[in-house]
Formats: sequence, structure tokens, C-alpha cells
Amino acid sequence: MEFRNQTLVTEFLFVGLTNCFQHQVVLFVMFLLVYLVTLLGNVGMITLIWMDSRLHTPMYFFLSHLSFVDVCSSSVIGPKMLTDIFVKKKVISFLGCAAQLWFFGQFVVTECFLLASMAYDRYMAICKPLLYTLIMSRRICVQLVVGPYTMGLMSAITHTTFAFRLPYCGPNTINHFFCDLLPVLSLACADTQVNQVLLFILAGALGVLSGVIILVSYIYIVVTILRIRSAEGRRKAFSTCSSHLTAVSILYGTLFFIYVRPSSSFSLDINKVVSVFYTAVIPMLNPLIYSLRNREVKDSFRRMFEKKNLLLSR
Repeated sequence: MEFRNQTLVTEFLFVGLTNCFQHQVVLFVMFLLVYLVTLLGNVGMITLIWMDSRLHTPMYFFLSHLSFVDVCSSSVIGPKMLTDIFVKKKVISFLGCAAQLWFFGQFVVTECFLLASMAYDRYMAICKPLLYTLIMSRRICVQLVVGPYTMGLMSAITHTTFAFRLPYCGPNTINHFFCDLLPVLSLACADTQVNQVLLFILAGALGVLSGVIILVSYIYIVVTILRIRSAEGRRKAFSTCSSHLTAVSILYGTLFFIYVRPSSSFSLDINKVVSVFYTAVIPMLNPLIYSLRNREVKDSFRRMFEKKNLLLSR
């Protein structure tokens, strides 16, 4: 009731990363290259998987969706961040901020559970190879993709609804370069303890759930690999999941640092620096990780270029 006579904000202002012009030029060039490589790498991965019938397997079905999510999550933040670098007044509307928070949160949670689905796929391929084709049917694969999108949607609805039901009556300057949940909550003209507890519980629960699926899958995978007698067999089995394990370690390490830690160690400035990594760098790294460390993807790239050169030579 006490907020009725106060003017509610209709827009937010971003602090951004730096006000130094020289630094802004460097950041603009760097983030533009990162964003372009992200788009090229992920769209290229999706196209390659779609065009090469040899890659029409469950693992690459999940990988194509991971690439799609990376394109979406980076596009929610990237273009706005690039246009704001040289702008003195970095403005975003109230509804625009809510939309950015919604979609980015949805894609981050979706990515976590897609990685869990991919871990389960690797478990089935290595631990139950004779049943793999039977169990990992088209219907099961679709369910293992729909599940992550559903979890992401539920998380986005919960956090965005709770955050933007709060009154925001000033100040309206967000100490960040995009509408992340914690910096937005710090501007609310009401007690945000319920939201922070909800964030800790929900982020922790989703992180633990997807993390446990990945951890249990890899425990079984490691046990199975250690039972393989030949060193070559162990190396080949491990190489099929090393790329996925690298992607999991990078993403989960970054997210747990930001969202699942005591409030006493919370710092918006530190979070802003770390956020650059998981909003810009990780979506760029995923296609590189899966292409540079995956023989099937490299062979598919080689076949595609050989076919292209053959057509051009005619």
C-alpha cells in the first residue's frame, strides 16, 4: 500500500562494463568477433548435422539443440550489449528488461538439462551399447529434448513473475550490462528476501537435479571404461564423452559461482565480470569444443568441403 503514491520506473539504465573510450573500442571489437564466431559456429553445427545423414544420431540430435540454445541465449544479450557500448545512456524499457530476464533465464536452464540429457545418452552408448538403438528411439530423444525446454520455461516463469511483481520506484540504474536477476532485485522498493531464497532454492534444486543426472551417468561411465581391458578401448570410449564433460565443467562451474553461494560473498562487480564469460564466451566455446575434439564432426566438415570443391571444379 505504501508504494501507491510513489512513481514506478518505466525503464532501467545499465552501468555497462566501462566508460573509458579506448576500452570501449577494444570491448566492441572483441565482443563483435565473439558474437559472430558464436553465430557462425553454432549455425554451422546445426547445418552440418542437418545435411550429413551420418550425424543423424541421438548424440548429434541433442548437440543441434544445444547449438540452437547457444544461438538464442547469446542473441538475447549480444546485440543489445554491442549497441550499448558506445551509448552514454544505456536504456532498456521495463518490459524489455522483463523479456530479457525471461528468455536468458529460460535458455540457461534449458542448456543445463540438455547437457543432462546428453550425459544420459553417453551413459546408454557406453554402458548399454547392445540396447542403445532400442532404448534411444526417436520418441525418447524428443522427450529428452522437450523436458529441458519445459524446465527452462517453468524456471523463467517463476523468477520473472516474482521479480517483476515487486515495485520499482527508483533508483533505476542496474549495475550490469544486461537484466540479470540479482542486479534487478537489488533495485526493488520492497523486501526481496523471499525472491533471494526462491532463487537459491530453485537454482540449487535445478542445478542439483541436472548435476546429479550428469554425475551418476559419469560414475557408471567411468566404472564401465575402467573395466575395458585394452588401453585403446578405454581411450576410444573416453573420447566419446570428453567434449561433453568439458562443456559441463565450464558451464556448471560458472553458474554455481554466480547463483549458488552465500549472500555474504555476493558482489555485483565480480558477477558482472564472470557473467561476460557465460553470456558471451561459453556459447562460442561449445561448437569449438565439440568440433575440435570430435572425429566424426571433423570428418563431416572434411567431406562437406571436399564435395563443395568437387562441385566448384566442374
